[in-house]
Amino acid sequence: MSNTTTTNKTTYLPLHPPPTTCKDDPHATLPDSEQKMYNEVLEYFTKSEPEYALPNEKDGKLTDDEKFWLSRECLLRYLRASKWKVVTAVQRLEATLIWRREFGIYDLVNANHVEPEAVTGKEILFGYDKTGKPAFYMIPSRQNTSDATRQIQFAVWMLERGVDLMEPGVENLALLINFGDRGKNPALTTAYAVLSILQNHYPERLGLACIINVPFLVNAFFKVVMPLVDPITRQKVKFNPEIFKDGLFTTDMAMKEWGGECNFEYKHDQYWADLVAMCNVRSKAWMENWRSLGACVGVSEWAYKTYVSDKKAEVDVEVVAVPEPDIAPPAVNATAIPDVAVVVSAAAEDVLEKVDASRSMSDGHDHSHQDQGPSATAPSGPSVSTTISAGAIAGDAVDAPSGGDAGCE
Repeated sequence: MSNTTTTNKTTYLPLHPPPTTCKDDPHATLPDSEQKMYNEVLEYFTKSEPEYALPNEKDGKLTDDEKFWLSRECLLRYLRASKWKVVTAVQRLEATLIWRREFGIYDLVNANHVEPEAVTGKEILFGYDKTGKPAFYMIPSRQNTSDATRQIQFAVWMLERGVDLMEPGVENLALLINFGDRGKNPALTTAYAVLSILQNHYPERLGLACIINVPFLVNAFFKVVMPLVDPITRQKVKFNPEIFKDGLFTTDMAMKEWGGECNFEYKHDQYWADLVAMCNVRSKAWMENWRSLGACVGVSEWAYKTYVSDKKAEVDVEVVAVPEPDIAPPAVNATAIPDVAVVVSAAAEDVLEKVDASRSMSDGHDHSHQDQGPSATAPSGPSVSTTISAGAIAGDAVDAPSGGDAGCE
C-alpha cells in the first residue's frame, strides 16, 4: 500500500512504515566501558549452570517471547535508563519481565480483548515523523468507556503495536495529543496505573511529544511537572508546535487536524483489521528471523529486522523473475548473537551476588507493581491520554541518559 495520501482522497487505513533512515546499526559498536556493562547484563540472563530463571516465579524459565523481548537494544535501553548501573538495570529488567507476565502481554491483552476501547478511534497509530517514529495520536474527547482496567490494557496494547511498526534503528514513538474537545475522564487510580507502567516498563520509548489545544487544568499540571523534567527530555515536548515548520513531520505523514495532507477518517472496521494484520505479519516475520539467528537473549533488533535467509532470497528472486542480486545479506553484528551456552564470567557472578544482596536488604515489600491496580469506582481524574503524556514525560525525566536518545536520529 502506498504511503502517499492527497487532500482529495480520504484514507481509512494505517500507513505502512517508510524505509529506515539508518544506514547502519546505531548500536553495533559501543565504548569499551559500556560494552563491559552490557556484557555483564547479557551474561546474567544467559547463564547456563544453572540455567537462568526469573526469581520468585513458579516457572521462572524464560519463554521464547521473553527471550525475544530481551534484545540487545532492550538491554541497552534499560542500562541507559539506569544510568549504566548494572545491578539496577538487571532488577528493572526482571521487574518488567514479571510485570509482562502478570499484565497479560502475551495472552490476555490481545486485539479481541481491547477492541471495545478502539471503536471510536480515541487512540490511533497513523503516519511517521521525519526519522521514522510511529505517530501515536490521542484524542481524549473520543473516550467511550468506563472500564478502567481495559482502558489501561488498550493503551499498553497500542504502545506495543507502535513498537511493531518501528523499522530498523527506530526505538521511539512520536506522541501527538489533541485536547481540542472535553473528554470523559476515568478514575484517578487509572491515571496512576498508567503513569507507573510507563515509568517502570517502557523506558526510553518517548522520542517526541506534541500537544495542542491544552485546557487550563492540564496546562497548570504541565507547568508544575515540566521544571522537574530532564532538560534533554524537555526538548522533546512541544506545546502547540508547528510540526512542519519545525521539521518534525512531512505533510504527507500527518492528519489534517494537525495541518497535514492526510484526509484520514477513522472507520473502525477498516482501520482495526488492517492495523492488526500489519502488525501480526511484521512481528511473526521478526520472530522467525530471530529463531534463525539463534533464538536467544541478546539477538539485536537490527539483526532480526534486516535478516534475509538464503531460502527467502531465492524465493524473492524467483517471484520477481530478475537475476540473483549481487548484494550479500546484511551483516549481523557478532556481539548481537551470543552463544546459547554462555559461561558465566566472574563479572556476571558478581552481578548475581549484588542482585541477591540487594534483594535481601529490601524491606520485604514488593514495589515492582505499585499503583498498577486500577479501580473503576475511584474519583474522576486526568484522562488516560493526559496521563500517558505526563507519564511518558515524567518517566523519561527519571530515566533520561545524559547523552539523550540513542539511535540514528
